[in-house]
Amino acid sequence: MAFGFLEVAVAPAVRAVQEALGVAHMWENFKGRREFYRFTEAETAFIADRDSFYMATTSETSWPYIQHRGGPRGFLKLLDDRTLAFADYRGNFQYLSIGNLSANSKACLFLMDYPRRARLKMYVHADVIALDADPVITKKVLDGANGKVERIIRLRLQNFDWNCPQHIVPRFTETELASALQPIRQRLKSLEAENAQLRSQLAGKSSPDAHTQ
Repeated sequence: MAFGFLEVAVAPAVRAVQEALGVAHMWENFKGRREFYRFTEAETAFIADRDSFYMATTSETSWPYIQHRGGPRGFLKLLDDRTLAFADYRGNFQYLSIGNLSANSKACLFLMDYPRRARLKMYVHADVIALDADPVITKKVLDGANGKVERIIRLRLQNFDWNCPQHIVPRFTETELASALQPIRQRLKSLEAENAQLRSQLAGKSSPDAHTQ
């Protein structure tokens, strides 16, 4: 059985629930292989196109915390086929995720593409890198950064998987809407110009000078 992401996610309590609900056999007889522990071209392109993601960490008291991370498109950088990194911007000075990661390096990421109803999830081990610790990583991660960066967070992939699109409601950013509406706006502009020209021609035909000629 090679499930990759599910081998991590399906803990004993989850397995017990699956058995109680009569669905454990669905995974016992699974014939495919989902050993997604290296990013392919598909994941590389998907990650490079994201301008945000969600990251879950856990404290020493076992309480989870989910944080939204955002930045310029492509701010989550691919260092190699098993490693990601991103700039950690100065925020509200609570440092909940950073504090959790100092006690438990395990994290879970959700990357969303709402217009195409796609979702990439991954388990990672995260570590914090000072800005002066690795000049090569720092240069790559800070490329395009637009805020006060305090540190770099490196993510070492455990496993990833793709979710089905069910229940993902399509949403669009201003940039995506502007791109989609551009042909319509251009068409409206042409129609407005054509309408103005027709109005001008009609006004010319109905003027007193036009009737005396």
